[in-house]
Amino acid sequence: MRQLLLDWGAARPQTLDSFVIGRNRELAALLRRIANRATDTPNQRFVTIWGEPGAGKSHLMNALKASGKARLLSPELSSREFMWVRVCELYLIDDCERLSERQQHALFNLYNQVQDTGGTLVAAARQPPAQLALREDLRTRLGWGLVYQLHGLTDEEKIAALSHSAQARGLALSAGVLPYLLTHFRRDMQSLSAMLDALDRYSLETQRPITMPLLRELLQLGDSTPIP
Repeated sequence: MRQLLLDWGAARPQTLDSFVIGRNRELAALLRRIANRATDTPNQRFVTIWGEPGAGKSHLMNALKASGKARLLSPELSSREFMWVRVCELYLIDDCERLSERQQHALFNLYNQVQDTGGTLVAAARQPPAQLALREDLRTRLGWGLVYQLHGLTDEEKIAALSHSAQARGLALSAGVLPYLLTHFRRDMQSLSAMLDALDRYSLETQRPITMPLLRELLQLGDSTPIP
């Protein structure tokens, strides 16, 4: 039962449709245009998104990657991967604050090539470009285009989004389940949504309603350490 129900790493695909917009309506609309290759002004070809961990930056990067003819680049890749490719229309750079010196150099060159030859580049980081510990010319490039702060959801917005998801799927949640989950489990929406899926499966498997005792039992089965 443990393995059957508790693989909440197997979350749903990260798409623009599954991203909870919250206070990021303008950014979400822009990213949809980018995904559809429908941007209409030159400055929309270069976008930097910044925000705290868990706000959804990687979710958006993976969602844009799925739009086709896109490359997702990150600090885990060799600097040789940061190169312009003729068939690529969209370059996505995640976790810019962790780029090595070689990767920064390669990204600076890639930015210039995209600017000269066409395409779009979207970068994500924890701080706005001016505050990143990167080489000065790269910080300047990242600040030339549009810069958006990605606002994380408030607790009330997370509960509202999870409640809406539960209602859409016909799940009945006892009072207190979602607030308790928010304070005793990982707080990013991907993990919370995956836990909602796990609760649904566990409820069906045990033929029990989704109540506080069921949630606590599931958290214990998953060896989750409560968050103070």
